[in-house]
Formats: sequence, structure tokens, C-alpha cells
Amino acid sequence: MTTFGRASRFIALLIAFAWVGGTIDRANADEPIEIFDAHLHYNWEPKPHFGVDEVLALFKKHRVTGILATSRPNTGTHALMDAKPQGLWLVPFIRPYRVRADIQSWFGDPFIFDLVQDEFKRGYYRGIGEFHISGKAADTEWVKKTVDFAVEHDLYLHAHADDVAVEILMRHNPRARIIWAHTGFGLSTDRVAEMLSKYSKLWGELSYRGGIVGGGGKLTDEWRALFERYPDRFLLGSDTWINQRWESYGEIIAEYRAWLAQLPPKVAAQIAHGNARALFGPAH
Repeated sequence: MTTFGRASRFIALLIAFAWVGGTIDRANADEPIEIFDAHLHYNWEPKPHFGVDEVLALFKKHRVTGILATSRPNTGTHALMDAKPQGLWLVPFIRPYRVRADIQSWFGDPFIFDLVQDEFKRGYYRGIGEFHISGKAADTEWVKKTVDFAVEHDLYLHAHADDVAVEILMRHNPRARIIWAHTGFGLSTDRVAEMLSKYSKLWGELSYRGGIVGGGGKLTDEWRALFERYPDRFLLGSDTWINQRWESYGEIIAEYRAWLAQLPPKVAAQIAHGNARALFGPAH
């Protein structure tokens, strides 16, 4: 082969590599942002709506790469952990409920505290919750015991609570770390900002949170400002508490991606999955 021929071939290879590289870059750019689902219930009452293989396929389909796994009772979480799924990061939390009725009474029930301690012996839990608490109902002996237990064992608390209850939880033990389910639902952004400013170990989880988007799915100015002010303090969640939420799982995740795309890429990545990794450590 002549020198000219070798040079021509070399140039052709460079062009080919550039084309392939550009194709890969475009493919990566087109791939949807990965999501960590920080509010996932895989309830067994008496059996799950979808089998383990089906929910794992659902996560893979929608590029959900991690979940904060809970269930009522905790049997569902056990099943997910036993499956040891490849490519899915499981962060299990203890649900302090046996049946749905426990929502109304767990905070005054010593048996529930025994349940939490017994489940913890499994050795893999990272938190307690989601649990429901409102107002001064948080100011009980058993709630304080639960908060202190979480702090002692380096566990997070996942609290479906109003701002009054969150303040009481923090007062029980200032070292508590709380993931605030639904971030107050319709609470004003000013009050949310006040809570985040006051409590450095409080993170807002955004399932069912009102006011994030307005007409046409446009991110509202007040929430854009809040996300840009506190990019490291928010998490996403599906809250699959009923079967209909499982049926619409893909739509829920798509709605998150629609408004994440309106944020600066770094902020979007933090909320989508980065904050969960920062909280719970590297995926296993």
C-alpha cells in the first residue's frame, strides 16, 4: 500500500470512529435520566398486585435504578431483598405497620416498637417509615423511642407528617435525619424553605406534592427557585400505596422527567438520583 493509500485509510478510520462516537453520545443524550424512587411500597395484603419479577421489569423499563423499599407488612421488602436484583439499588426501610389500621395507632402502641426492633435484627435496614403522624400526636413516648432508636442505629426516618409533627420529631432528638414524605403536600413554598433552612437534616420527598407545575406542565417560578436554592434537599417518589399507582407507574415517572428537563442539568440529576446516593452511600 502506498503512503497516500495508508494516509487515506487512516483518515477514513478517524471519520468512522468519530461517527460511532457521535452516535454513542447521541444515544446517551437520548437516554432518559435515571431515577431513584424514594417512596416505594411493595405491599402484601395478602399478596402483591405484581409479582417480584414484574415489578423488577417495570423498574428496568422506566430506568428506575434505585428504590427506597418498604411494604406493609414488611414481607414485601423481604421478598425484594431476597431477589438480589442486578442493576437495582435497594435501600430497605422498616415499615412500622402490620395492617393498614396501624396507621391510626402505631404512635401509642408498644408492640410496634417491638416490631421495629425485631425487624432491625435482619441487619440490612437503612431507615424507619414511611409512617404517618400529625400535629401533637408526634409528642408521645413511643414516637420519641422510635426517633431515638433511629438516631442510635444511624437510621433515617421517613415521615408522612405536617410541619408541626416534623418540628416535634426534631425536638425529640436534634440528630434525627428525616425524609419528609410529600414535603407538606400543599404547604407554601415559603414555609418549606423555612423548614429546610431551620433543619439541615431534613429532605423533602415530592410524591403528591402540589404546586410544582402549572398550566401545560411548566415548572412554577416558586418551585424552580426552591430547587435551585436547595438542590441537595429533594428526592422523588412514586408512592405506590394502592394498585392504581402501580398501573400508572410509567406515567408518574414520566411526569417527573418532564419538569426535571426544565431545570439546569446538574440540579435535575441531583434531584433525580444524586441526592439519594449522597444520603444512602454508594449502590451495592
